[in-house]
Amino acid sequence: MELGAFSVSLSVQNIEDSKVFYQNLGFKVVGGDQSQNWLIIRNGDHTLGLFQGMFEGNIMTFNPGWDKDYKTLESYTDVRELLKTFAAQGVEIIQQSIETESGPASFAVKDPDGNSILIDQHV
Repeated sequence: MELGAFSVSLSVQNIEDSKVFYQNLGFKVVGGDQSQNWLIIRNGDHTLGLFQGMFEGNIMTFNPGWDKDYKTLESYTDVRELLKTFAAQGVEIIQQSIETESGPASFAVKDPDGNSILIDQHV
């Protein structure tokens, strides 16, 4: 079971302050829209999402269908299959946005310690 690209989505208080802080650590903006209060930043293979006012707490994010460079994979485990597998294993699904049989969709779970994990497919 392949979960796809991994990043950490950080809930930040001030996106400009956070952007400057992480740039000082060597991260570069590679995506997003600061006017909409979200940015994607990278340092080598390490990816963070900065999100102001969009959710509470930090979230581990997996993107089925993308490699670490966010390029579409030829073959991958679709988010719907991952949802079925997780549910069959007794993993509690806390949120899902799956309305079609293919394409973009997502669902979320929490680990035993309450950490949020988002499975967010964009392809």
